Amino acid sequence: MANRLTRAQSPYLQQHGDNPVDWYEWGEDAFAEARRRDVPLLVSVGYAACHWCHVMAHESFADEATAELMNTGFVNVKVDREERPDVDAVYMAATQAMTGRGGWPMTVFTTPEGTPFLCGTYFPPVPRFGTPSFPQVLEAVSRAWREQRADLERTGERVRAHLAQVAAPAPPAPLDEDVLSRALDTLAASYDARHGGFGGAPKFPPSMVCEWLLRRAARTGDTRALEMAEGTLTAMARGGIYDQLAGGFARYSVDETWTVPHFEKMLYDNALLLRVYTHWWRQTGSPLARRVAEETAGWMLAELRTPEGGFASSLDADSPGGEGAFSVWTPEQLHEALGEEDGAWAAEVWGVTPDGTFEEGASVLQLPSDPTDPARYERVRAALHAVREARPRPARDDKVVAAWNGYAVTALAEAGALLERPEWVHAAEEAASLVLRVQERDGRLVRTSRDGAAGTSPAVLEDYAALAEGLLTLHQVTGDAALLAAAGRLLDTVRSRFAGTDGTVFDTADDATDPAVARLGRPADPADGPTPSGHAVAAGALLTWSALTGDTAAREEAEAALGRVAVIAVRYPRAAGWALATAEAALDGPRQVAVVGDREDPRTGALASVARRSSAPGLVLAVGRGAPPQLLEGRTERDGLPTAYACRGFVCDLPTTDPAVLADQLRG
Repeated sequence: MANRLTRAQSPYLQQHGDNPVDWYEWGEDAFAEARRRDVPLLVSVGYAACHWCHVMAHESFADEATAELMNTGFVNVKVDREERPDVDAVYMAATQAMTGRGGWPMTVFTTPEGTPFLCGTYFPPVPRFGTPSFPQVLEAVSRAWREQRADLERTGERVRAHLAQVAAPAPPAPLDEDVLSRALDTLAASYDARHGGFGGAPKFPPSMVCEWLLRRAARTGDTRALEMAEGTLTAMARGGIYDQLAGGFARYSVDETWTVPHFEKMLYDNALLLRVYTHWWRQTGSPLARRVAEETAGWMLAELRTPEGGFASSLDADSPGGEGAFSVWTPEQLHEALGEEDGAWAAEVWGVTPDGTFEEGASVLQLPSDPTDPARYERVRAALHAVREARPRPARDDKVVAAWNGYAVTALAEAGALLERPEWVHAAEEAASLVLRVQERDGRLVRTSRDGAAGTSPAVLEDYAALAEGLLTLHQVTGDAALLAAAGRLLDTVRSRFAGTDGTVFDTADDATDPAVARLGRPADPADGPTPSGHAVAAGALLTWSALTGDTAAREEAEAALGRVAVIAVRYPRAAGWALATAEAALDGPRQVAVVGDREDPRTGALASVARRSSAPGLVLAVGRGAPPQLLEGRTERDGLPTAYACRGFVCDLPTTDPAVLADQLRG
């Protein structure tokens, strides 16, 4: 039997290419075969960097006896959740409804039409702790399909009805100052004042919430918001979730103290956090914030950049030595790598003890405080990093996801401009160019590419919105009119293909919604998940577009989209961070700065730099002469000097050629 997954573009699917399971990719071929054989579908969803996905693959999918049960009783479909977030979303909703929890690997049994009737996550190869073995589950489902099929189909219909009820949009309400204030009170009740973050273990980087807190502090002066953001960002930067040698953040911490991470490192986490730490530095001047921003950007460029100029999706949690083997240390390993004296010093600096903080006496490096000898620290850190580079490396999932590259473009463009690192801006330009060249045609996107070849999965709302926001940010840094035009094409598609008649913004396009997904309800989830909700990202991109171009309808559409999140924001602010951050920008603005002058003139650059250093939420900047964008139209230099025009809420200050005066105007 030739495994179909050997021909897949997704690295995750290719990981299963040598399984004895008769895998199908998601698509009509699988549904047709299930109808022909009159058997259920077994849909297995995961992603390349997922540790427990690898465990289940090794224990079950590589096992001949288990594969025989799968092949005999089911049509087996393997789905990369990062490639097909629409499929993942509807089946995750079903899994959470049926089991009360979710996660990956996700295991879903469906009718030949794709309606789920039994859902779960990881199943062990033998019964453990009250959980049946995967072979037991397979045999029970096969028997029930033969003998109690009507019962399973009724269960599926109940699940489908439940999903439709849950997916019904909340009534719109203004995401106004009262909602934001109440959301902050709710969030503060879950804040971990001792360790930073919100709630208990496991702790995921709350990048969207921290962006909101920084914007709220900037707009209102709320010290409580800034304290929660700084406490969380400091704890993460000093903990084991942050790679103290190379930079970059792991996916999450298994404990409440940020000590032991789940070691996979995702592009989206690091792009979002690069932006947050850059904004923290801009707002407070924190040296820690700047160092983490610089190291995270450096790690992204060193570890995730593809030969074509895009950014790969992730690094695996596992390496040939096992989970975390690439990253952890014992005192003996430090002594061997650095010598007795430096090894002992390194153990003290990074908290490496004989008992360890991880498994088998190994420790994850942490940095509770900055060392008193910075030069020695940098020397020892560089030496230890070089030793680590010789270890067997985690695998890389090198598919390029449009949305996540959009986040990377935004973060690198902003950070590069603020921290005066033009090479980061250039990297953002190359990533944007790759995605537009390979994955976009006339305003329509595919979600992924790999090795410079486009994938086949249609892009979802988040892809269009995040890439548009990235292009708009990069345009503000470079002045490239083609970037503004490309963002406009993408947002035209958002407005024509993703917007419903009642203000709902759907996650899939009206002409690109998978039939099986449509049967379960076209997804329109306004809540953040591992990444910001497409709903909120679209609202933010539309606000930016409106402020740059004068498209007032786009601002109205953004405000209507935010109104769908008000109920979630008050009750579950941790699931609405990006919408809350976008609402801060909406309430603060529009904030517009036009700097008219030669972009190469240092005096023009000085005015632009003042605007970029402002922490005002949602501020947009146009630099140059003429148009586009519309923000520059009709505005001229005064007395032959580069001139800044600052406006807020449709009211403009007097034009100025003085950076100090512009800074005062932007403090208001």
